[in-house]
Amino acid sequence: MTQSAPAGALTGTKVIDVSRVLGGPSCGQMLADHGADVIKVEPPQGDDTRAWGPPFQDGLSAYFAGTNRNKRAIALDIAKPEGRAVLLRLLAEADVLVENFKTGTLEKWDLGYEAVLRERFPRLVHCRVTGFGASGPFGGFPGYDAIVQVWAGLMSVNGAPESGPVRLGIPLVDLATGLNATVGILLALLERSRSGRGQSVEVALFDTAVALQHPHAANWFMSGEAPRLTGNGHPNIVPYDLYPTTGRKIFIGAGNNAQFRKLCATLGKPELAEDPRFRTNQDRLVHRAEIGAEIAALVAPCDGEELAARLMRAGVPAGAALTIPDVLTHPHTLHREMVVEKDGYRGTGIPVKLSRTPGSVRAAPPRFAADNDAVLREAGFTPEEIAALRTTGVLADTPAKA
Repeated sequence: MTQSAPAGALTGTKVIDVSRVLGGPSCGQMLADHGADVIKVEPPQGDDTRAWGPPFQDGLSAYFAGTNRNKRAIALDIAKPEGRAVLLRLLAEADVLVENFKTGTLEKWDLGYEAVLRERFPRLVHCRVTGFGASGPFGGFPGYDAIVQVWAGLMSVNGAPESGPVRLGIPLVDLATGLNATVGILLALLERSRSGRGQSVEVALFDTAVALQHPHAANWFMSGEAPRLTGNGHPNIVPYDLYPTTGRKIFIGAGNNAQFRKLCATLGKPELAEDPRFRTNQDRLVHRAEIGAEIAALVAPCDGEELAARLMRAGVPAGAALTIPDVLTHPHTLHREMVVEKDGYRGTGIPVKLSRTPGSVRAAPPRFAADNDAVLREAGFTPEEIAALRTTGVLADTPAKA
């Protein structure tokens, strides 16, 4: 991707991103990838994730780099009245504010949406990312991804009977919350194009995690039975599981009876599909152990990666269990432009591909306070005002010790 890439769908949209860690910053990066001018406003000590490592490269942590490309960065102490005054001047030209402060913090600083921002900036879309929402028994409580995983029951459905509940290996709740925040912001911007008015968008990790409980929530609503740990298996589909081979393990997911027949034929035992125990998915669910043993025996002498490709060609969903290095160097990953490089930065690509206004990687993740002067000059600050902000400690050029 180069500077000559077509303008993104959000070109001309200005976003002030005062969020930290993952949910909010990942939302900001998605907006930036599609052309928005995202100004990351960090506290004087910097985003927490700047220190989350190793690995580091030239002082930049991989964790921070993963969610902050295409942004410009300033460091501003908005706990001070002078810093809040600067933020208000930045918001005067902004379309979106993304924040994940503890509930009540903006209100304490006289920056609450209902009391201040809505009246002062009627077109502003304000997006608040929280752990558990602003109201309810847990309202205002902080929440990291894993904490919400347990409260929302995600760990209760992840793992095997032998292992017990297991934390999901990626921060899925944070990342999905970032996606929901992006969707909410785009919905509000679309509505603003009709009404001319902004609004506040609230996205909570807890709400996102509960919404992710499919099919377990739907199963419980209908049956009243609590889900049980099934390891790699599926509560509603058989076969849908991971099997050992002579090479990589293979995951096979035959989601309908036609796929199951193709699976049996490809494995050289078409008569399995006519066995009364296995003819339909309902039959296979009753006889989960038996069909699992049959498939395990048939795939055991095979090479997993070769077999997965053969099954895919036959119309049966299957996959070899690749590692992260395998995936990020795989020909299909590279063909799909899901690895990008820019000025020494490497990261995952842009999954939403627009035909006429595609997203692009235009800038590597910013150094701390890299754009202090440029951003403030654009907002109308004079050199003397910028110097005064430095003198009073409102504007930081190097990270303060936490």
